Parts: sequence; C-alpha cells; structure tokens
Amino acid sequence: MEKRVYNFSAGPAILPEEVLKEAQKDLFTLPGVGMSILEISHRSKAFDKIILEAKENLKSLLDIPDNYEILFLQGGASLQFSMVPMNFMPPKNKADYIVTGSWSKKAVKEAKRTGTVNIAATTEQENFKRIPKQEELKLDGEASYVHFTSNNTIYGTEWKNEPETGEVPIICDASSDILCKKLDVNKYGIIYAGAQKNMGPSGVTVVIIKKDLTERSLDSLPTMLNYKTHIENNSLYNTPNTFGVYIIMLVTRWIKNIGGLDAMYKLNKEKADMLYSCIDESNGFYKGHAEKESRSIMNITFNLQTEEMEKQLISEAGAAGFDGLKGHRSAGGLRASIYNAFPKKGIEDLVDFMNKFQNKQS
Repeated sequence: MEKRVYNFSAGPAILPEEVLKEAQKDLFTLPGVGMSILEISHRSKAFDKIILEAKENLKSLLDIPDNYEILFLQGGASLQFSMVPMNFMPPKNKADYIVTGSWSKKAVKEAKRTGTVNIAATTEQENFKRIPKQEELKLDGEASYVHFTSNNTIYGTEWKNEPETGEVPIICDASSDILCKKLDVNKYGIIYAGAQKNMGPSGVTVVIIKKDLTERSLDSLPTMLNYKTHIENNSLYNTPNTFGVYIIMLVTRWIKNIGGLDAMYKLNKEKADMLYSCIDESNGFYKGHAEKESRSIMNITFNLQTEEMEKQLISEAGAAGFDGLKGHRSAGGLRASIYNAFPKKGIEDLVDFMNKFQNKQS
C-alpha cells in the first residue's frame, strides 16, 4: 500500500511523517557512523549524542529544572505502577490514588502489593465520564504521595489542572498526553509516560523525577527496580531501547521546529474542537462519552444510537482509509485518538465522512 491511512490508534500511535522519513533515511547507516541506528552500541559516542539531545529537547520543551533527572526506561507505564510504590511509599507505606479509568485502577492494584492505598476519589460508578473535582478529593496529609493519571485513553477524559495536594508530592502517569501542552514540572515529584502515544515507538518509558525523592529508595530494592541505579548510570545500566530513544530525539526536535508546546497545544485544541463540534451538532446522532468539562483533546470517545450502527460506521470508515476508530473493548463505542502527530487534514476528512454517514442514515 503506497498511500498512508489515517491512524486513529490509541497506541502504538501515529508518528510525524517527517520523523518517519528521517528515520528511514538513517536506518541503513547514520551519517558519519557507517552503521544503522539499530546496530550502534549504547556506549558509543554516536549514541551519547542521541540520548543527550533527547534529554536536552525534553528539558527545553517542558522547562525541566536542574533538580530533576530524565530517565529512559523500559517496561512501559505498567512497570512504573510497581516501581513508584516500591521506591517512594516507604517508610509510611501508604499513598493516595485518584481513580479515573482502567490504568489508574491497575496502578492501584500494584501499589497495594507494597502498602496501604487510599482511594482519594473515583468516578467509576459514573463509568469514568468525568474527572473528580478538587473538593471531592479525600486526601491523607500523611500520604507518601498522590498518584493520578492525567489523560484517560479508554474513556476520553483529562485533567485540566493538577490536583492540589499541599506538601504531598504528586506522581503522574502522563502516558497519553505528555508533550501535548505545557505543564509546571515543579509541581510534580515524578512524571512518567510510555513513549508510544506522543513521543516515539513502544518500548521506551520516559521518567522525569525530582532527584531528592530518591532518598526514599532503599538499597535493599532489586537493582533494576531502584531509580537511583538508573540516575547514576544515565539510563545505561542495561542496554536501553536505542532506536526508541533516537525516535524520541527526532520527535522532540520536530516539536521544537514547529514552535514548541504552545504551538502544539494550539493545534491539538483546534483538532479536538473540530471533532467535538461535529459530535455536538449532530442532534444526538453522535453522543460523546465524557462530560464536556472533562473532555480529552487526545482521545475523543463517542457512541452512536445502536451497536449495529457503530459496527457499520467502523467498517465503512476502515474501507475509506480511517483506521483504529473502534473503542476499547472495555468501553465499546468509538474512539478517535488524535495525538500530536495526527494531521489536521485527517480531522477535516473524518468530520466530512461522519456528516455523510449521518445523512445516509436519516
């Protein structure tokens, strides 16, 4: 197939075409190296330059202060669900978790293996259609940290502002909205994110960690599960995903070239508004899942009047070049994941397709 389809997959997800083309060019041999990016040593001078630029680009885009470290780890957010409590729940062995979807529930499950978890708030009884309000949070002032998931891919909700937690550190799973907009890193103890939605391919997890938090990490922890190990070794204690770090370098370079996170957010907001307008103006033919004030700009979730009609739309959309619109198996319906690299033209074409589909059913 020569023509690329519109990829609405929730992850691994779409990458910028410019990045794919540059990676394709360098795949056989990196300029001045004589080897493929897939072949170079993680301890070579060539890779030193790659990982350094990836870190510097992230630091520049997110205004990451010097008292934070940037790590490139493996195991996805799922491994962080375990590493976070193992490193930071002691000595109190209790933490607050805000549950807004399936991934935060999985984080809770792993944290309970280490200590006591207080569910500070949950919207599960409402099928996770909204984000809890600040006044709903029942926080423990003695908790080791407060954990939340900034964007919920399955249900299409996002936090507009971080929860206020006083002196208790905030830890955030930002896997599905990292780099979609600016944020104040100083408010966080840790931000972690799988790369496969907004930063690169699967197989790399970026961890932005406040260095003094690692004073809690016990030396009795398994070596690979101790954050201090990876800080001391510049993410090179074991062989990292060198190709994944290289793509992160190219993606962050691309974001800087288009104007940084302010420009990125403006584009993301325009794309999301266009699709939500189509849903809202359909007179109930399309029904958004998330409450308006909690809507994600990365994952737009919606339903049609019947499941049969949803299946028909997904089938016709696939034939028309729109891939990945089927909702998650636990939520059903449809989902359009429109991460940073998704083109605005693709939203325009999808809206046109949805309007025509609605007219055919009338």
